[in-house]
Amino acid sequence: MSQRGMLPPSEENRAAMSNKRPISPFMLGSHYRFQITSVMSFLHRMTGIALWVGAFGLAWWLLAVAAGGEAYTHAAACLASPFGKFVLFGFSFSLVYHLLNGIRHLLWDIGLGFEIPEVYRSGYTVAILSVVFTVLIWFFALRGGA
Repeated sequence: MSQRGMLPPSEENRAAMSNKRPISPFMLGSHYRFQITSVMSFLHRMTGIALWVGAFGLAWWLLAVAAGGEAYTHAAACLASPFGKFVLFGFSFSLVYHLLNGIRHLLWDIGLGFEIPEVYRSGYTVAILSVVFTVLIWFFALRGGA
């Protein structure tokens, strides 16, 4: 037995410990280089959280609309402020990205797009289309509609 009552490492563990390669992608820095797949997965989770938080903001706005008068005026002023527009832009990007990446995952569920070049191509496509669609939504919204 080694220190503190722990068992000595097995032959496999000793071989793994002698290897200088990292054993986990969570070892950031010089050991791990981000890949599009890990970035897309992380961003999908973050946009899901943003949509969950944004649902409360949407409920607040709907309650203000239902209350009318001063409550709606206050809500409209908050959303029209620069910070409000920034939050709305982030919410709309989250919605578009989560939708497109969800479609990508549905395609994976039916067995399409598992080859590495296809995974990278679909990842870049989702990222680019998310930005393009969000900018188009805001272009038409700030212009006064379609």
